[in-house]
Amino acid sequence: MGTLTDPLQYGFMQRALLEVVLMGIVTGAIGTYVVLRGLSFIGDALSHAIFPGVVIAFLLDRSIFVGALAFGALTSVGIGVIARSQRVREDSAIGVLFAGSFALGIVLISSTRNFTRDLASFLFGNVLGVSESDLILSAVIGVVVLATLILLHPQLMAASFDRLAAQAMGLPVFALDLLLLVLISLTIVVSLRAVGNILVVAMLVTPPATARLFTDRLPQTMALSALLGAAAGVTGLYISYYHDVATGGTIVLVATAVFLVAWVFSPNHGVLGARVFRRPLMVTEPEAQVVLESPGIRSHEG
Repeated sequence: MGTLTDPLQYGFMQRALLEVVLMGIVTGAIGTYVVLRGLSFIGDALSHAIFPGVVIAFLLDRSIFVGALAFGALTSVGIGVIARSQRVREDSAIGVLFAGSFALGIVLISSTRNFTRDLASFLFGNVLGVSESDLILSAVIGVVVLATLILLHPQLMAASFDRLAAQAMGLPVFALDLLLLVLISLTIVVSLRAVGNILVVAMLVTPPATARLFTDRLPQTMALSALLGAAAGVTGLYISYYHDVATGGTIVLVATAVFLVAWVFSPNHGVLGARVFRRPLMVTEPEAQVVLESPGIRSHEG
């Protein structure tokens, strides 16, 4: 027990533990939408698009969380608005705003010579440096994201996977798309301290991809993904503490290792697990079919 409790005598480890649990739960939950909708590129773009917000916050001596949050929300809305044009596809809108925002950050950062250490923290994470105010802000954002996912679960799923049916039901599909992008941006902000800008996409994708190897039902996938994300965060934090290695990278490596083990040994979809359990290797059914199994969506049928 000493191995688990000894590090917690330090305040910075207590805050770091709470931060990685929050990060793992939130990224795991909303990451399910990222994986099932094929939004990995959007997640990567948003994680880079917040860069100028971080630089501006640093130059103004303000919290980088606030700057990242502002630019994340602004970019999310911009992608949604531009993608409505029939002449500009969503991936084009993402590419334009992603490149433009990142270029703006580079230009801004060239105006200061004192940003190197803070830039490294932004890119690779520094969960051991989380302050109480950072933790409170992360908790507030995390609660907002999770509460929105729970309250608007049927509407978000319908708009994500059966847009024609959603429109027929009178749901504001465009507004729901924007909301999902904003929630992804908020989640990226939550994860900045723990794993950094470069590795945040891994936490949005890897735990949900692992969960999909165990279950085909969306609510269970989200719950299992959140659990796996939190477990990877805690395990990676302890490994980095005892071996003095980068925390963010260690967390992502733990999540990746769990995915590889599941990919080989999971009972239903594992390369070897399906044979061991004497089941044929199952082909993943279309994601829309998975969604329609949800009680929240079935209630709208007929």
